[in-house]
Amino acid sequence: MLASETLDPPPSLPPSSSPSPRRRWLIWAPVLALCLLAGGWLGLRYSTTGRQAQLAAGYIAHVTCSCRFVGGRDMASCDTDREPGTEVVEVAEDGAGRSITARVPLLAKRTARFDPEYGCTLDPP
Repeated sequence: MLASETLDPPPSLPPSSSPSPRRRWLIWAPVLALCLLAGGWLGLRYSTTGRQAQLAAGYIAHVTCSCRFVGGRDMASCDTDREPGTEVVEVAEDGAGRSITARVPLLAKRTARFDPEYGCTLDPP
């Protein structure tokens, strides 16, 4: 008699409880999309494009702050001082805090604050 003959046969396996391929796709597709979006955003944020966005936001914040609070001009007049290609930079004024915030959506945001003694200075990034 062989040793394999003395063992009981293996119990029958229960029906498969793993999700169907369609259900697996519904679970992993949003995870994959989120990873791709996060990777794309990080790639843009820390690439040359992201650094240029930081530079543009800082430049526009400083120029607009100087125009508005040092020069005493209104925001509409300060928009004429912008360089071509900086139209994508959005500018917001905080009159109470005497600051200008410029941002490139999803990539960069810089704030310049007015101090009567020192003029306009950029906050650290």
